[in-house]
This record gives sequence, C-alpha cells and structure tokens, in this order.
Amino acid sequence: MFERFTKDARAVVTGAVEHAERDEAPAVGPEHLLLALLDREGGRASFALASLGGGAWLDSVRRALGEARRRGGLSQAETDALAGLGIDVTEIVARVEEVHGVGALAGDRRGRGGWSGHRPFSKDAKDVLTRSLRVAVARRDRYIGDEHLLLALTSRPGVPAEALADHGVTHESVTRVLYGGPESKAG
Repeated sequence: MFERFTKDARAVVTGAVEHAERDEAPAVGPEHLLLALLDREGGRASFALASLGGGAWLDSVRRALGEARRRGGLSQAETDALAGLGIDVTEIVARVEEVHGVGALAGDRRGRGGWSGHRPFSKDAKDVLTRSLRVAVARRDRYIGDEHLLLALTSRPGVPAEALADHGVTHESVTRVLYGGPESKAG
C-alpha cells in the first residue's frame, strides 16, 4: 500500500511517527496522523484545511487533541456520555494526576527512562490508512495523497474527526472543497 503514497502522504506518516515519539506514545494513533497533517504546507490537504478557515483554528484543534490525550483518548462525546451516567471524567483525570502526575492517563513515559524504538501503528491508525486507500480507489485515483488521509480521518468517529468537526471540517466539507460541488470553495 505504501508504494502508492505520494511524497506528501509519506511525509504525513513520517510526521505522525515523529509526533508519537515526541509524545512518548506506545503507538502511532489517528491523532498523530492529524497533527502531522496540520504541520504540512503545500499539499492538497493543507489547501482544503486553509479553504475551510484552517489558519484561524489550527491551534484550537491541536489543543483539543492534547486535552483528549490527557483524558486517556476519550473524545468529548464519550466524556459527555459518561457524564450522563454520573461519571465526571474531569474529576477522574484530576485525581489520577494528583497521585501519578500530569499526563498519567495519556500514557506519558517522561521521567521513567523513556522508550525508544519502533512505534507500531494502533488499530485505529491502521484503519485510517486502510480507509485512505478505499477513498483513493473510490475516486479512481492511482495514488494515495494527503487529501485521502484527511478524508479518511473525517470519515470515522473519534477524537480527530470530532476536533475537526467542531470547526466545520467534515468529510462532506473536505470533499466539497477538494472535488467541487454546488457549494465548492475550490472551484
């Protein structure tokens, strides 16, 4: 599959691994793929994000990803659902961090000797990569570009899609910008 990735898509995957290493995460997750996409300039995905107002809200998305990581990867929707059951995730995070330090639920390994070596891709990250292939095939593209990764991230539930949707970036809006349509900002 990776032989079909464009230079930009390969840079996103490499950037995701670097983000996971910086976070000292045990695996590369979808949030790392999104962070790497947000770092890139000049690709089709960055064009789509900029067309959807990306300059104004990129830092907000990064903060939302960090907050979700601190909550152990729970999305805001999952946090709200637990609140409906009487479970206060914010309080749980505060108590765990009080005992074990800030970032304890995020799986941070700082101060514990670190961990170096190969970072595997999580099941969810692998799903994003597989979905990017499906998106490319459905569009009859002979390559997998960073735009396909963005479309895959927005097409599956989870923290990255939720963080983007909070700023109006949905699968539909990205598709409209990239490929046209009645409300296209690209064409």
